[in-house]
Amino acid sequence: MSLFVVVGAGPVGRETAKLLASQGHEVKLVSRRARAYPVDSGIRSVALDATDGRGLAQVSAGAVAIFMCAMAPYHRWPADFPPIMSGVIDAAESVGARLVVLGNIYGYGAGARSPLTPHFPLAPTSVKGRVRTAMWQHTLGSTVPAIEVRASDYLGDGAASLFTLMALPPLLVGEPSKMLGDLDALHAWSFTKDVARTLVAASRYSGDWGRAFHVPSQHMSIRDLAFRFAELAAVELPKLRTLTAKELEVLGRENEIMREVIEMAYLFQQECILDASETERLLGVSASDLDTMIKDTLRNKSATPTR
Repeated sequence: MSLFVVVGAGPVGRETAKLLASQGHEVKLVSRRARAYPVDSGIRSVALDATDGRGLAQVSAGAVAIFMCAMAPYHRWPADFPPIMSGVIDAAESVGARLVVLGNIYGYGAGARSPLTPHFPLAPTSVKGRVRTAMWQHTLGSTVPAIEVRASDYLGDGAASLFTLMALPPLLVGEPSKMLGDLDALHAWSFTKDVARTLVAASRYSGDWGRAFHVPSQHMSIRDLAFRFAELAAVELPKLRTLTAKELEVLGRENEIMREVIEMAYLFQQECILDASETERLLGVSASDLDTMIKDTLRNKSATPTR
C-alpha cells in the first residue's frame, strides 16, 4: 500500500481519490473545505489551502505522488492559479514526490488544428491558455518528475462544462437551449472517471516524464449530444440554437463567468478532436462509451426549472 495525495476535491479529484483507495492505497484528499469520508474508505480528507507549500509538504510526507487537481474560479485564473501551482510544486520538491498535473487543451491555442496530439507545441492565444501554459512550464522548470494529463470539456456526475451549465438545464425541462459555436462540429468530451483513470495510470508510467498525455475521449457534435441527452433523460427533443455574437456580448456584460468564456469560443467554432492513441497504447486507458458518460452526468440532475 502506498500513500498518494490528491489536491482538489472537485469531480475529478474525488474520482481520483476513490479510484486509488479502491486499489488499496492510502489517500489524502486536500481541499480548503474538508469533506468527511467513512473511516474504512481509505480516504482521509484534509482541510488545507494548497498555496501553503510547507503545510502541504507536511501532509504529503511519504507520498509516492501528488495529483494536482485543484481548480481556481474561472474568472480568477491569472491571480489564483499560479500560487496554487507554486505551493504544490514546493511540496512535491520537499518530499521527493512525483507530480501528476490535471490540465486541459487551452495551451494549444486557436491556431492548432484537429486532431490535437500531446506533442503539439504550446502556443496559447487566450489569457487562460497562457496561465495553463505558464503553470506547466513552471512545473517543468522544477526538480519534480511531472506528467500533465490534458482533458477536453467534462461530462460526468458533478461535471462543469459549458454544455452542462448552459445547454443541459433548459434541455431537461423542455425549454429551448442555446450554445455558442458550430452546433454540428465534432467536439471532444472527457468523462470525469476516464480522467481519473488516466491520472492514476500516468502516475505509474515507466517511460520518460516531463511529458503530456491526452484523456481518451468521445467525439460528438453539440447537437447530437443534446439529442442523446434528451433521449436518455426521456424528455422532449431539444430546441437548440446558436448564441448570436450580440447575445454572447450581453451575457459577458451580465455574468463574470460568461465574460471569461468568450475568449475560449474558438474551441466550439471548429472541430475539436483529441488524439489519445498514445494514452491507450502506453497507459492502457480507453474512453468509456458515450451513453455511460451521459447517464453518469444525469445521475443527480433534477428535472425542475432552475429559474
